[in-house]
Parts: sequence; structure tokens; C-alpha cells
Amino acid sequence: MSSSHIAEQNGRVPSVTPGGWRLFVPKSVTVLRQEGYSWAFFRDDAIAGFTVAVVALPLAMAIAIASGATPQAGLITAVIAGFLISALGGSRFQIGGPTGAFIVVVYGVIHDHGYDGLLLATAMAGAILIIAGLLRFGTWIKYIPEPVVTGFTAGIAVIIFTSQIRDLFGLRLTDVPADFLEKIAVFWNARSSLSVSALVLSLSAVAAIVVLRRTAPKAPGFIIVIGVAAAAVGFFGLDVETLGTRFGGIPSSFPPPRLPQFSLHEMRELVPSALTIAFLAGLESLLSAMVADGMTGRRHRSNCELVAQGIANIASSLFGGLSATGAIARTATNIRAGARSPVAGMLHALFVLAFMLVLGPLLSYVPLASLAAVLVIVAWNMSEFDRFRHLLTGPVGDRIVLVTTFALTVLVDLTVAIEVGIVLAAIFFMHGMAEATAIERGVHLLDRDQDDFTRKRDSYDARVDLPENTELFELRGPLFFGAASRLNDVLDTAFPLPRLIILRLREVPLADGSGVATLGRFLDRCASHRTIVILTELDPRVAQVFTAMGVLERPLVLVADSYGMALEFAARPETRS
Repeated sequence: MSSSHIAEQNGRVPSVTPGGWRLFVPKSVTVLRQEGYSWAFFRDDAIAGFTVAVVALPLAMAIAIASGATPQAGLITAVIAGFLISALGGSRFQIGGPTGAFIVVVYGVIHDHGYDGLLLATAMAGAILIIAGLLRFGTWIKYIPEPVVTGFTAGIAVIIFTSQIRDLFGLRLTDVPADFLEKIAVFWNARSSLSVSALVLSLSAVAAIVVLRRTAPKAPGFIIVIGVAAAAVGFFGLDVETLGTRFGGIPSSFPPPRLPQFSLHEMRELVPSALTIAFLAGLESLLSAMVADGMTGRRHRSNCELVAQGIANIASSLFGGLSATGAIARTATNIRAGARSPVAGMLHALFVLAFMLVLGPLLSYVPLASLAAVLVIVAWNMSEFDRFRHLLTGPVGDRIVLVTTFALTVLVDLTVAIEVGIVLAAIFFMHGMAEATAIERGVHLLDRDQDDFTRKRDSYDARVDLPENTELFELRGPLFFGAASRLNDVLDTAFPLPRLIILRLREVPLADGSGVATLGRFLDRCASHRTIVILTELDPRVAQVFTAMGVLERPLVLVADSYGMALEFAARPETRS
């Protein structure tokens, strides 16, 4: 058995080594080289790629329309960026393309700088991502506090929903402002133009998607609902806007690449937007890769993934596409559909291209109300309501960061929200550390050194005294957002899991929402393997946070006041059986 300490994981960026180039070898290369490729693999990848393409087709068009672009731009992004992210990325199952997270910033850039401004900002963001990957910043994304991520994600979900009010209600508007409050006012003033047909169609589409997800979760709900809605419009002659009436349809050809027009002055103005796009692309792609790792037990290469995202965004801008990143829902769909390699993601892009070229004329009949319904579901999934509510039970600092980031995202600006959220999280962390340090002042260094020499080294030397099929871990230092990812990596070394784990927390002076959430995920994994976890020597403040956030109510989790009590329980015959 082995024992691990958080203090030993210093989290420093690895130094450049002669073999460092291997970190940037795409997964497509290593998978095919090490495992080979067979007809059975191709069959599974083709099925998965087709399944994801069916899901991606309506999403790409809906996201593009919500972003203020044409549906063709979304399809181009899914084809170009989707292919390159899978071909060059560091994740085995990543599916790339346009995502809801970009709607806010893309809409704002198009509104203020035109579509060429978006292409330039996307290309600049791609260059930033490539540089970030080469500098190995991929490992730093994990230090973004969870309340910040959840807050701005929930805020984006609210903005996505409000952006669909126009098509949900069939309002007759020529221009919609980017500002949230101004947008609400414009919608209210246009309430008299409400279309009953569009409202009934959109509500029916939302209800149908929800029902299909519950009764037939493997069915392509989005494409079924959109197809039925298009048929209903044609059969009943409903007076609602379609892709054809607003955008003139979907061209049955692929545009040639071209460089966007730019100037140094415009580039300077677009730097904040490019940084925001790069941040969102890097964050969501690595979160998606981590989700894929959790579902499959694989490991992604974060810095290789960033470089691939950068190349994909530059290429997307050359063909007139939108900003792109890894899509969590589509990646999960790819895995569930039986994908075996990155070829599935590449085939998904080719299938979307085939749909675009073959079905272009038919897509013109798709009603915008049904695409709005799709984005309503996307917004609800993005809101992560359960996680938002869970973090509201955490420490006061986490709650303030969460609510502030959410409010600033909706009412002010996404970039400002992220900056303020991170700064607030750092301030609350430093405040907590100051309080913890003040409590420790009563212990003289000489006394501590003497205690270290005289006390039994139970975390290492006394491992032989542990009962059979029992493992011991000791966490030292604050359980906060900066340590959460390292905690997960350290606890991963316990797998395959023993019958019982003793987790000593005597030197954990404080815990925040991100750290507790990470610990909670580990406890859930232990429970799924029927492994008992005993938490010992909890600081009263940490115990209070654990209690408030439901950690101590999880199955197979016990609390012992002392390490000796934990050993006595572990030694019982009925515990080891």
C-alpha cells in the first residue's frame, strides 16, 4: 500500500525536457500507432460519428443564429473546427464545434465590429491558445475556482435564454441590442407583435424534447423535433419565420478560405474579446476533456489540446466560421455511442459536411421557433442549477463569488465577471489563510519540531500497522480551489480501491466549495465501489462546511474523532469482510 500527502504535490509547471515535444503529439497519432486500427474500430467510430453529427447539426445552426451569425457559419465551424480538434487534439474522444458559451461574446463582437471583426478576434484567440499551449498553461486552467466557473456559466445560460425570446414568441423585430436590460425592454415594447403560432410551436418543441429525453434518451431528440416542426409548418401553412425566410436558406456549397480584413487599430480594440474567447475555449475544452477522462478512465494532454483548439479557431476564421471549443454534451454523446478513437470526431465533421451539402435545401424549411426551443434546453443544461444551489450552501466567500460572477455576467460583461470573480476568490482565500495562520501562532516552532521528532510517523513508518485491505491518506494544508485538482490526482493513486480508506484531516485548517466538491466526487466514487471512508480529526470549521454541503451525509462515509478510533473500527472483523 502507499500513502500520499497533498503537501508533496507542489503543482509547479514542468520544466522543458528533451522529450517535452511528446506532450504535443496528437492523440490520433498515438492511439493509431500504439493500438492499430481495424474495420471493427472504424465501424464503431462511424456509428458514433454519425450519432454526434445528428446532434451537432441543429445545435450548430441554433448557436450561430443566437450569436448573430448565419446558420451556415455554425455548420462551417462544426466541419472545420470539429475535424481539426479531433485530429490534432490531446483528448481521445473530444468533439469540437460552436458552443453556447460563446454566444454572449460572439454576439457582442458582431454587434460592435461586424462579422469581419469576429473573424479577426477568433483568429487572434487561436494564436493566444497556441501560445498558451506551448507555454504549458493548460495545467493552470484547473486553478479557476469552481464558484467563478459555475457563476459565469449560469449567467451565460440566462443570456442564451433571453436571446431566444424573440423567436420563442415570434416577435417582429429588426434589431436586438446586446445589453441584457436593453434587450428585455425591447422585447417588452414588441409584445404586441407576438405570434401565437410561433409560441405554440416553440412550447410544443420544448415539451417534446423533454419527453423524448425521458422516454427515449438514446433517440436524437433535437433532430426529430426539428424535422416534425418543419413538416408541421409546411402541412398546416403556419405563418412563422424559417431559416429560408430570414437567411435565404442554407447554401449547398462550401466557401473557399479567405483572410479577414484587419488593421492594427482594430486588433487593439479586439484584444479583450480575443482574450475572452481564448479563455472560454481553453476552459471549456479542458473541462470537456476531463469529463471524457472521468467517463472512460483515459488521460488527456491538456497543452496539446490547447494548441489544437488554437489551430482549429484560426482555420475556422479563414473559412468564415465561428469560435470553437470542445463541447461537453457532444463529447459525452460520442463516448456513449461507442467511439473508439479520435477518428469518430473526424467522421462527425464529415457527416455534418454531408448533411450541409445534401440537405441544404430542406433545411430552409426549419422554423426558427424550433431552433429556439433547442437552445432553451441547452441553456437549462448549461445553468447547472443543482451545482449552483449546492455552492450556495458553501462558505460565505464562495457564495459572494458565485452570485457576483453570475450578476456581472448577466448585467455587465463576461470578461469583467471572470476578472472580478477570480480576484474576489483570491481575496477570500487570503483572508481564510490569514485566519488559519493566526490560530497557529500559539504553537512554538521548537515545540512543533520536538513533536515531529518524538511522535510516531503513522502516515509512513506505521503503514505496516494498518489492518488488512485498508489504506491511509493524510491531507495537509487548506482544501481550497488551488489544491482541489491536486487532491483528485493524489486520491486517484488509491485505485484499485481497498475495502476501507482512512482520510486524516488534522492539518486541514479550512475548506472551500471547490475543494469540498472535489472531495465529494472522490467519496461518490468510493461509494460506487462499496469502499468505506473514515474522516478523522476534523477541524470544527472544516466539519461545519462539510456538514453544510452534505459531505458527511454521503453513503459509506464515517467520522472518527481520533486516528485511534478509526484504526479500531478498521480492525473489526465485520469491517474487513
